[in-house]
Amino acid sequence: MSTATDELIDAVRSGPVGPKIAAIFDFDGTLIDGYSASALYEHRFRNFEVGAGELFRTMRLMAGETMTEEQFTGLVEDGLGGWAGRTEEDVLELGERLFAQGVAGTLFHEAWRMVRAHQRAGHTVVIATSATRLQVAPLARELGVEHVLCTELELEGGLLTGKVSGRPPWGDGKIAAVRAFLADHDIDIAASHAYANGDEDVPLLAGVGFPHPVNPQPELAVVAEAKGWPVLMFRSHKTGRLDPKPALRTAAVFGTLFASAGVGIAVGALNGNRRQGVDLATSMFDALAGPLADIDVEVIGEQHAWEQRPAVFFINHQSTMIDFLVTTRVIRTGFTAVAKAEVKQMPVVGQLFDLAGVAFLDRSDRSRAISALKPAVETLRGGTSVVIAPEGTRSLTPRLGAFKKGGFHLAMQAGVPIVPIVIRNAGEIMWRNARTMRPGTVQVVVHPPISTSGWDSSDISSQVSAVRQLYLDTLDEWPG
Repeated sequence: MSTATDELIDAVRSGPVGPKIAAIFDFDGTLIDGYSASALYEHRFRNFEVGAGELFRTMRLMAGETMTEEQFTGLVEDGLGGWAGRTEEDVLELGERLFAQGVAGTLFHEAWRMVRAHQRAGHTVVIATSATRLQVAPLARELGVEHVLCTELELEGGLLTGKVSGRPPWGDGKIAAVRAFLADHDIDIAASHAYANGDEDVPLLAGVGFPHPVNPQPELAVVAEAKGWPVLMFRSHKTGRLDPKPALRTAAVFGTLFASAGVGIAVGALNGNRRQGVDLATSMFDALAGPLADIDVEVIGEQHAWEQRPAVFFINHQSTMIDFLVTTRVIRTGFTAVAKAEVKQMPVVGQLFDLAGVAFLDRSDRSRAISALKPAVETLRGGTSVVIAPEGTRSLTPRLGAFKKGGFHLAMQAGVPIVPIVIRNAGEIMWRNARTMRPGTVQVVVHPPISTSGWDSSDISSQVSAVRQLYLDTLDEWPG
């Protein structure tokens, strides 16, 4: 079903192109669900860096009307006071840590797709936010956004002073910073887009040719309706604190995994056929896990998974459990996997994977990794397919990581094709560090098999680039 976001992405794709058009994105509440300052305050609370006076002043300002620029600056400097004397590198490292621990999981995937659409159109993408660089820099890097307008911290001799440097991009300050940036880069503000959610962002949205309120706060919603600005509603990550359903759904899926594995092991032992037991286990998990979790798997090109077997199936890797759900749904039977060595040490899961004939790679030792592929080559030659994540590790965001060469060598040595399986939104259903699953639909494209006939080692690098580009193109120009 088409949404306003899908329609806007289509309009951006078919509209004017080039760097003289800007796409300006707010950060908190627009690119991410909620406020990155929450993670920062939580860290400071744990380290006893927040006093009663600061807490009272913060709560009073947050509960009142939209803050003035002066009030906002005071609020930021209240929090920065205790950081005087720290290095910039120290606080940026903290920002990276907080991003990996939780902020990355609040990313709006619709926002990610909007940014990618503008980037594909060659537009100049800018993040304009009142947040500090330590909060926004990690996501800017993940998005590939070079231009960040944010609240900068004052430095003297490489150390923080506890003060804000210059004017923060808050309210009128944000549109002023945006206008200065666009003028410096000779960009047409009337042809540019802006995305924001806050009441304080009315001046920004009113100042561009194409304003896009995102999940707007009350005052912004009133202005948007009065001015006829089309509103985008991104799906919230939040659930009610007392809602037990996410935890129950997740527990049911893990219970199904262990139960299916148990039945498969028993049947395989009784029949003296481990492969039959593994196939029964994956079939049971496929049939039961999705309905229990309220997760559908929508597959385009499913027939390609059956055109040539055995094969090396590639999957992009964001969520171990959701990726496994997709694998059992698409490939169904007759497969095993290649996994990192650390998985073998996981209780229960490691033993189950070992019984299923999974090849474990020690990525810290290249010679061991290569030798670990030899059983997988024999497995393929024996008629069983292999699943591998060419990125090697789960990503924090939908950003596609670099592809490793192991899967390509594996397919070439076994003389079997590569079948690319592109998963669009596994991380949206269950983020890498999440403990529970969200209901929804996982979208998947299966591409036709890629023959490895005639390859030699000199072909691998070019094939890695070509296959990774296929994934990038598919994710950016999703079919259907």
